[in-house]
Amino acid sequence: MAPLPFVLYGAPGSGATPVHAALILIGAPVKVMDFAPWQGDIERTRLASARPMRQVPMLVHPSGEIMAESAAMLIWLADRYPDAGLAPRFDDPARAPYLRWMSFVSSTIHSLYWMQDDACGRAGTAQAKAIMLDQTAEKIAQRWRFMDAQVPRGGRYLLGESLTVLDLYVTVVSRWEPRRLRFYREAPRMAEVVRRVDTEPRLLAHWSARYPFAAAWESEGP
Repeated sequence: MAPLPFVLYGAPGSGATPVHAALILIGAPVKVMDFAPWQGDIERTRLASARPMRQVPMLVHPSGEIMAESAAMLIWLADRYPDAGLAPRFDDPARAPYLRWMSFVSSTIHSLYWMQDDACGRAGTAQAKAIMLDQTAEKIAQRWRFMDAQVPRGGRYLLGESLTVLDLYVTVVSRWEPRRLRFYREAPRMAEVVRRVDTEPRLLAHWSARYPFAAAWESEGP
């Protein structure tokens, strides 16, 4: 009997994208359910029965357990399937920086997008919204600079020679505002890594289907 699949709720290009990539590298079956709650009340209502916070991504385990938060899913999957080699082992010196940067991307960068959406929704004028977007973009750029200055040098990936879920997470989030050209300038060391993950042969079909590299996609936002 074939194993039951994970069920992943999320939209193309959302925080579900690196989780889906991890499941592909692991070789675990997954059923994708597309929800984009930021598109309006209809989408949020569709999602409410499964997740009261009406946010994606959400991962339903084959056992029925429900899990939220991109970073938590990635860490759990990498630990649950150690043979895939997507995270440093518990006795590996790279384990501490791995957990640090997974938490950093989640709490200081990824979280800013939810805060930005909330603030822009309350903005009284187009000018106020533009100011909020510019301020958020600058905060995100500053955090990428900080991370780039401290990640190890010399390896093919952020933690050395092996691709981890941290690389998947950064690769996807780096495509969000203020987009890749700004990211490349702010984080030249990590720029080399995300370009490498962009062309990872095992993920080419995934990127094409769930986060296509359209013409001139490496644009620059605010």
